[in-house]
Amino acid sequence: MFSSAIIVFREVLEAALVITIVLAATQGVLKRHLWIGGGVAAGVAGAVVVASIAEGIAMSFEGIGQELFNAAVLFSAVAMLAWHNLWMSRHARTLVAHLKRVGSSVSSGELPMYFLSTAVGLAVLREGSEIVLFMHGFAAGGSNGVSMLTGGLLGLAGGCALGALIYFGLLRIPTTQLFRITGWLILFLAAGMAASAAGYLMQAGVISGSRPLWNTSDVVSQHSFAGQVLHVLVGYQDRPTAVHLSFYLATLVLIGLGMHLTKQKDLAEPDPSTMKN
Repeated sequence: MFSSAIIVFREVLEAALVITIVLAATQGVLKRHLWIGGGVAAGVAGAVVVASIAEGIAMSFEGIGQELFNAAVLFSAVAMLAWHNLWMSRHARTLVAHLKRVGSSVSSGELPMYFLSTAVGLAVLREGSEIVLFMHGFAAGGSNGVSMLTGGLLGLAGGCALGALIYFGLLRIPTTQLFRITGWLILFLAAGMAASAAGYLMQAGVISGSRPLWNTSDVVSQHSFAGQVLHVLVGYQDRPTAVHLSFYLATLVLIGLGMHLTKQKDLAEPDPSTMKN
């Protein structure tokens, strides 16, 4: 029971952190709960599908199907989060100055909520599929079904509760700073996802691996609670290779540079707060 509770708690917390940051970043957006809720529902449905074909995925492509699947999901999520940050950098002043107009922006298709909905769905799909595969392994090893279910429910409740606490903490941040803070959170979130995707490609043999550049597992283990939270929030790895670091830094630089350039375009335009309605 303890093993399943820890596994489910860890995976649910990872998904909850993504959902929490996205919810905070879209504070005040009309029907955001429908978009994000739809993404969560789609991710859960996808995880159910993965559950039905778990063994086939794991054994496909000469036994590296799960690694390739995880890498593809992560890279897709990185693309969606990158697009959101670029859009927000371009329109942040408008959203702060005219928060009531956000609803019309969404309905007119200007604010790409479907990108964030997809990113949330992919996060839930990835974590859900990992839970399925872990549980599949436990069951194959002879673990008791009732014990696994009890542990899984405890892990689910704990992960959701902690995610909710983090969300309400973010809401205490003033609106003028909220978009900036969540933008940085999403930037590091995307960089960490890119590094993790590179790790899966190394496991699959698509990219040649290398020796770890350093080892901080004695300080903060990646498998500890603090390590898991840092892994999701800023992409922390206790034994990163040059490949991990390259993907991480490349994602930070590319998205960060894009955010800077689009923000400069926004600053070059008249301040919407000084314009007449």
